[in-house]
Amino acid sequence: QVQLVESGGGLVQAGGSLRLSCAASGSIFSINVMGWYRQAPGKQRELVATITSGGSTNYRDSVKGRFTISRDNAKNTVYLQMNSLKPEDTAVYYCNLHLWNGDYWGQGTQVTVSS
Repeated sequence: QVQLVESGGGLVQAGGSLRLSCAASGSIFSINVMGWYRQAPGKQRELVATITSGGSTNYRDSVKGRFTISRDNAKNTVYLQMNSLKPEDTAVYYCNLHLWNGDYWGQGTQVTVSS
């Protein structure tokens, strides 16, 4: 059984910063991909950023240069540092763990950016 516990969401003014964390526990294999997705009201869930266990990263274009994904393999934890936040970043952010046997999701954390 895999569990993902997220933290760090909240309300911030445009231009501000937030840091999301996601700790994974359970039957986690050393080779995996962790990432963050988000879903705004009335929209589909979209990929924000991913990072492999080897440290390779991938970002959606709209967050490049503003968001940084990182991970601590010893703690099975992934982070998302979000700077220069914009109102269009407002969404529920979900942590994802991709393993050979499937995808696992956190419960989601709300990020609200006021203008």
